[in-house]
Amino acid sequence: MGYRHFASLLVAVALLSACSSKPKNDYDLNYDFSTLHSFTQLTPQPTDDPLSAQRIQVEINNQLAQKGFVENTEAPDFNVAYALLTQDKPKDSGLSIGLGTGTFGRSGGIGIGTSVGVPLGSDTAKIQTIQIDIVNPKTKALIWRGSDSYDFDAGGNEKAQDTAKAVSRILAQFPPKK
Repeated sequence: MGYRHFASLLVAVALLSACSSKPKNDYDLNYDFSTLHSFTQLTPQPTDDPLSAQRIQVEINNQLAQKGFVENTEAPDFNVAYALLTQDKPKDSGLSIGLGTGTFGRSGGIGIGTSVGVPLGSDTAKIQTIQIDIVNPKTKALIWRGSDSYDFDAGGNEKAQDTAKAVSRILAQFPPKK
């Protein structure tokens, strides 16, 4: 393999990795996360994808349990809420960058994202975005928020695994390391 071919391959890989989704999070800088030991999940908003919603709920419980948090519906230290957004993937090819505002789950916000388009003619590609909120049950204040997106063409086992991986990537950032 020639140097020129290798260099162009590296550039292509760098461009693809720059476009891949990375989980994002934000949190209350003054909150003492070391006081959190137990949680409960709030009733989710209705969704047009109940199978994914159920998978997200199960995976949130699994991930938090692996981190040592205990489910406690009577007197939790924090509440967990999530929102799920499914959109059609852009049909044009190439890189697109977008800035938008709107509502997501229980509150509004601004989002910036990049995506690589799919070939023309693909009518099945979708993007699913999961947002997980950690809320103080006493004050109802948002103390941590994480989100991630992934692409999928069909449902079934592959989509279930991608959903679980997205939840895992999001909660890998919780609690924040200050």
